[in-house]
Amino acid sequence: MIKALKSMGFFLMSASRAHAKWELEISNTIFNDRKRIIILCLLIIPILFGGLAIADQVVDILPETLGGKKAYSPAFFTPGIFIASILIGLGAGLITGAIGAGGGFIIAPALMSAGIKGILAVGTDLFHIFAKAIMGSVIHKKLGNISIRLALLFLVGSIGGATGGGVINRMLYEINPVLSDTFITTIYVVMLGILGSYSLIDFLGARNAGKSSDFHGGKQEGVEMGTLPQKIQSVRIPPMITFDENLIPGGRQISAVFLIACGALVGFFAAIMGVGGGFLTFPIFVYVLGVSSMTTVGTDIFQIIFTAGYSSISQYAIYGFIFYTMAIGMLLGSLIGIQVGAMTTKVVNGITIRGFYAMAVLAGFVNRAFALPGKLAEMEIIPLSKQITSILDKIGNWSFFIVISVFAIWVISTFIKNIKILRGEEEA
Repeated sequence: MIKALKSMGFFLMSASRAHAKWELEISNTIFNDRKRIIILCLLIIPILFGGLAIADQVVDILPETLGGKKAYSPAFFTPGIFIASILIGLGAGLITGAIGAGGGFIIAPALMSAGIKGILAVGTDLFHIFAKAIMGSVIHKKLGNISIRLALLFLVGSIGGATGGGVINRMLYEINPVLSDTFITTIYVVMLGILGSYSLIDFLGARNAGKSSDFHGGKQEGVEMGTLPQKIQSVRIPPMITFDENLIPGGRQISAVFLIACGALVGFFAAIMGVGGGFLTFPIFVYVLGVSSMTTVGTDIFQIIFTAGYSSISQYAIYGFIFYTMAIGMLLGSLIGIQVGAMTTKVVNGITIRGFYAMAVLAGFVNRAFALPGKLAEMEIIPLSKQITSILDKIGNWSFFIVISVFAIWVISTFIKNIKILRGEEEA
């Protein structure tokens, strides 16, 4: 049992690191291109200066196929909502940039803690990832590493899985909105609990060993396969797909059945949790299917646009489950946070970063774990007074936002204090 949990923790950590690399590359691509910056400004300026009335009218004229004001929470502009969305995106971006492991896992819990329905938080997070992927698309740079056959079959599965995940989320919401929140909260409790425990063990091990390396970097996994990929590739169910011909003479082969099945799994969790799909693609490709990391990175960038786009629009937007203003605010905040966080790593000890990451993940776990009893009590599954559930909610929310705020203040203050050193490095 312990070995299985460790394996799952390693799997989720690998996923988190891979997604962080994708986020950083997307952010760099946007900020290094004037046209992309102009597009970002065109998205943000009307919200900043348009005022409540104008923004409200804009949402009024959105076609029904994009939700309009049919969402089950306010999907229109207020200054407080927009500022909160920027801060949430900033916190996620700082974690991603400074730690080199995905901070997107805090977005859905943060939105739910702020009173947003779970299904709306998931849909909004997916749309924010889709917008970021479209704006920072670097597919043309990675075409040499993309296996089109792998990507297309994987997309067949991911679109099917995303459809299933979206249907389940909406069905649970129609039965009872609290049931939907409980379902999403439970998934995050399990995921963050495993990832947080693994992160803490990783931090303590690194500290005791005196290691100073951080989460950035890594070897080229997938060239030498483990036992599981070897077993999977030995199953000869047609059609067989060839890949990695450039790395291994003759390439490797795998049954399309496994590609479609893994794609379905990724799409399902993308639609259920709002993580976009890229979060799980890397570890599944490398550690389950045995695809080299070079091919995986290119293929992942290709598929995440379609998985996140399909999930956000077809499963949430057309049903009114996207908070557009908040998605744009999170996009702005996360892009800035990633840049500040990434630069701060040049003047910060790696062990300190590992410690903060463990704290951030466990804070997200505590937040959702303390919210879960209240959801179960609302559904009359467990007997619990409103006073106790309110106290638990406050403990979970305060502990979560305090940890993330302390981390954000520490990173930003470190960045400001060392700005002359960082500027000197840039010039050099």
